[in-house]
Amino acid sequence: MSRSSNDIPRVVGKPLRLLVICPSWLGDVVMATPALRLLRKSLPGTFIGALVRPGLDELLAGSDLVDEVHVDRARGVMGPKVVASRIRPRRYDAALLLTNSFSTALIARLAFIPRRVGYDRDGRGLLLTDRIKPDRVPGSGAFACVPAVEYYLRAGRALLGIEGGGGGGGGGMFHVELSCSPEQERAGEAVLERVGIAPGTRYAVLNPGANNPAKRWPGERFAQIAAHLVQKHGLHVLVSGGPGESELVDAVVEKSGEPARVHGLVKAGVTIGALKRVVRGAALMVSNDTGPKHIAAAFKVPTVTLYGPTDPRWTTLPASSAAFVEIVADPTLPADQIADDHPERCAIDRIELSRVREAVDALLSGAS
Repeated sequence: MSRSSNDIPRVVGKPLRLLVICPSWLGDVVMATPALRLLRKSLPGTFIGALVRPGLDELLAGSDLVDEVHVDRARGVMGPKVVASRIRPRRYDAALLLTNSFSTALIARLAFIPRRVGYDRDGRGLLLTDRIKPDRVPGSGAFACVPAVEYYLRAGRALLGIEGGGGGGGGGMFHVELSCSPEQERAGEAVLERVGIAPGTRYAVLNPGANNPAKRWPGERFAQIAAHLVQKHGLHVLVSGGPGESELVDAVVEKSGEPARVHGLVKAGVTIGALKRVVRGAALMVSNDTGPKHIAAAFKVPTVTLYGPTDPRWTTLPASSAAFVEIVADPTLPADQIADDHPERCAIDRIELSRVREAVDALLSGAS
């Protein structure tokens, strides 16, 4: 006879075996690391597993945040059942969902995990035992602009039963963090060698891509920033991009006019794990609002981030020792409005080249 999750008594209190279902995007996994650190610190002796999408396991490699990483993704109608069957033998007694999707809540239920904590979104409330109400804008019903780090920390506090787990407050002592495994160290150094960066060479990393084309500052301007970094600051420049962004990366390299010092990373065989090592060694990053800028933040690399049409408050990070400059498309937008609601007014191409050059110069000169 098949076993129902209702046959398992709900466990309240400290879990002995906890599954954390991690977010689906690279940057969000990084922004979830403060919540993972909170859980690790608060639950000594608890076995903590993480479920991540393929590729994102490289972000957690080298760290002590979790004891085991399950790499899987639900595909098709039977996907949740298949993933759940692979997790079930671990006999987790609690699951923390840092995702918002119905399918991930279904995975936790089908894995017979008796306590399931997550945000009550996407029609999945009945699949959760502990429902967290997401903050909404009064009168409109829209989701409030809560920084992702705080959003995930709030979920962690809910599982732990910590008071003050509402939408306010900051990350406290917890910051985004990453580490490199020995294999990732070697892979990153091999990438640097392939593009001609000798040990001790100072370099910057540019990230002109983004999953959403609307979040991409024009490639021509990235090329001009690359040339500026070479000519004024004497840096080598590495242009990063995802597997489908090789043409964009090549265009930035070519249009920079500095082929001896500006190099693309896509064709150098860079992976997420190798990218961590490459970014960690950079003197500076200039990036759109996308995953690599979160990697830079985790390694405290000075970063200039370009926002448009997304609102920077979604990805506000706890203070750290690194210098970060956020450049928004429309700095005059009233604070009670969200940039996402004004795609034309806050289009990223409204960011002038001069503003980015000035920010780069300030960070590299050590100005605050």
